[in-house]
This record gives sequence, C-alpha cells and structure tokens, in this order.
Amino acid sequence: MQYKMEKPVHGENGTVKYQCTIDWRNGSFLVDEPLTAGGQDLGPDPYTLMLASLASCTMITLRMYIERKNWNVPRIIVNANLWQEKVEDRTKTTMDRDIAFPGAELDTTQKNRLLEIAKNCPISKLLEGETIVRSFVLHEEDIEEKIKYSNDDITVLWKPSFCKHAARCVSQLPTVFDVKARPWINPHGATTEQIIEQVNRCPTGALTYIRK
Repeated sequence: MQYKMEKPVHGENGTVKYQCTIDWRNGSFLVDEPLTAGGQDLGPDPYTLMLASLASCTMITLRMYIERKNWNVPRIIVNANLWQEKVEDRTKTTMDRDIAFPGAELDTTQKNRLLEIAKNCPISKLLEGETIVRSFVLHEEDIEEKIKYSNDDITVLWKPSFCKHAARCVSQLPTVFDVKARPWINPHGATTEQIIEQVNRCPTGALTYIRK
C-alpha cells in the first residue's frame, strides 16, 4: 500500500462553528457551512468540495486528452450537482455532470469520445469504485508511548498507537523497516540520510527522529 498524497490533508476545527481550516501541500483554505445550516458561508461546504473535485478532475482529464489529440477546444465547462433519495433503509446518491465545449470544433464522434474519457477520470473511478473509509481516534494517553531505535547519529522514535498504515516505510525502505523482523526497525540498515528521508514521509506522525 502507498498513499496517494505525500502528506495527509490536514484539518482543524475550533469553536467557531462550523469553520474548518484545511491545510494542503501548498497552502490552506477555509471550509464552512451555509447560513441555512448555521455557518457563515465563508468557504465551500463539504458537498461543494466533493462536486468541485469531480468537476475539476473531469476538466483536467479532458484537457490532457484534448492536448494529445491536438483538437481545437478553447473552453471546457462542467456543471456538477447531486441529489439523494431514500431506497428502503439506505441513501442513494446520484451525481449529474453536464459537460460543454463552447467554441470547439468537434463532431459528434469526438464529443462522444470525450464523454467516455470524462467517465474515466480518476475521481469518477474513485466515486464509482470500491471505497473504504478507515477512521482512527487518537487517545491522549497514547501520545507518551514511544519505542526508540538508535544508531550512531539519530534515534528513531516509534509511536505504536499512531501507526495505522505502516506499509509505506516497509515498501520504500525494507532494509530498515521489516514487520517480520524483531525488532522491526533496524537503524543500521541504511544511511542516516535515507532513514531521515523515510521518517519524514510518515503520514501519521508515528515515526519521528532525534539527532544525537
């Protein structure tokens, strides 16, 4: 297993309802609820973000294909919305995605091909594929539990309670991280620089290091 994101999307919520600050690799933005839901509408709500993901991924995927084909398509427009209904004891969600190419020189065959490309954009596949949401809660008493592994230069600190997804370090630096070995971290299995680089990739904070 390897995460899609080098660092996780990080969110924080304080006492101002219902504003959330979301940090991503190149900045941050505010998420809020509309006035009708008790928020101040100072940022997109979660449903808007999900639809924005679908719309933007669709346009990016289409633009990549159009560039490869060297077609004359000056603009791509995508409108996305959703509706929900109760079907027996579950909620069924339907997303509608309307795509337009104003000013484009495209025939019917080309437009139909672009429709198929849109249906196969990565976010479409994610939404229509098998998605599992795993959730883990941090208990404050777990923070102090640390196991140390040292070489001559650094000490690697491992917090077992944080470690929910150890596959990244195992697959990327197996000479140091091996879940079948005891101890499972060998601080002499690679250079100090390689170990530091891998520790910095840990998405949960389970791995940190201290220089001696």
